[in-house]
Amino acid sequence: MKRLAALIPALLVAACAVGPDYKRPAALPPEQVRLTEALENGTVTPSPLPDQWWQLFKDPELDRLVTQALAKNTDLRVAAANLQRARAALSEAGAARLPTSTTSAQYSHSRQVIPAFGRAITNDFFTVGFDASYEADLFGGVSRSIEAARADAASAQAAVDAARVAVAAETARAYASACGFGEQADVARETEALQARTLELTERRLSAGRGKRSEVDQATVLVEQARAQVPVFEAERRSALYALAVLTGDPPAAILGSAAAKCRTVPAASEPLPVGDGQALLARRPDVRQAERTLAADTARIGVATAALYPSISLLGSVSLGATRFSNLGNSGSVGYSVGPLISWNFPLNGAARARVRQSEATAQGSLARFDAAVLNALKEAEQALARAGGATAREDALRRAMIASSDAARLSRTRFDYGADSFLQLLDAERQRAQTRAALAQAEADRADAQISVFKALGGGWQAASTAP
Repeated sequence: MKRLAALIPALLVAACAVGPDYKRPAALPPEQVRLTEALENGTVTPSPLPDQWWQLFKDPELDRLVTQALAKNTDLRVAAANLQRARAALSEAGAARLPTSTTSAQYSHSRQVIPAFGRAITNDFFTVGFDASYEADLFGGVSRSIEAARADAASAQAAVDAARVAVAAETARAYASACGFGEQADVARETEALQARTLELTERRLSAGRGKRSEVDQATVLVEQARAQVPVFEAERRSALYALAVLTGDPPAAILGSAAAKCRTVPAASEPLPVGDGQALLARRPDVRQAERTLAADTARIGVATAALYPSISLLGSVSLGATRFSNLGNSGSVGYSVGPLISWNFPLNGAARARVRQSEATAQGSLARFDAAVLNALKEAEQALARAGGATAREDALRRAMIASSDAARLSRTRFDYGADSFLQLLDAERQRAQTRAALAQAEADRADAQISVFKALGGGWQAASTAP
């Protein structure tokens, strides 16, 4: 017993964790993570990205929808369940540090025939036992398992954050899309009404003998072309609303009577977009954190596989009570015990254990490559989103100026036509230019909103304010 007591501290002191110690990949130099588009884009600022970026659009309905989506979205519920599972796995791995114990109780009744005596003997036997074992983590297999489970839990938390980023962005995108299609449908109706007035004027001129049938036909074509656009835009608007309902955790039919269904103005940020810098981007992006934690977990599993190459030492102990009568179980003569170490070793003669080590090393190498890809992809997506947002904003500004000019030109042409200074073809051309420019501007507003939302999604914002899983 004294030798065993002296053996335990020796085993604990000698314990070490085999396998490589994890080191976080080195950060890229500042010049390689600089957001070039942010420096050249006048519509953004290097100010830090706010936690709830959608509030920059100053749209209460958008704020409500994103808040509801972050609370009820089904994808977030799946990610939250995965996080709970990872945390439970971490608890299970931590339990391996503690001794395991089992209790048992047994009663047996036996009958044995003894020919020499010519009779049978019956016996009753009662036993109660308690067994305990503790595996000394001599080579750190348990420690590496806990390390891997802890990294897996952190990776699952990053996955929840990534889901929050996607849900917030897609909710805002669906809402902006519904507003944009609603606005384009209204523009098509306005154009139809305008062309209908032109058709009415043309028919009166024909009735008065001052017009031609071809002019009436041309005006009719413009009316029907504008009218044909309305059902298309309305169908797309309802489609976006249905997608929005599911994102917010509601059935599709529930969205049709909401305030979102009445939106006809595309949300727009009134100030330059705060985008921060590249270093903050990489620290904020959940997918980068998820890839880094996965790399840490796979690195720890190399140690788990390596520890299997070495012997396993467990300390075993048991206490039992046995008697032929239940009332005698507590007597001193019924007590039995055993204690001692158990050494087991799956000697790697066939090379299977070493092959598993090589598999773990290859998995970690793949995780390192995926981490590098996640870093590069984050920078790429941010640059692309900033470039597209800058282009979309410039296009919208140009079309807005064109809209003012085309409206003035159409108004002037109608006045000149009324006084006989312009021909009917000139009036039709001016009206057509105005309608086309107005439709193009409505599309540009929707594209600009989509591009701005893509910027915030690429920057990885939207999870910080409420990172707790639903």
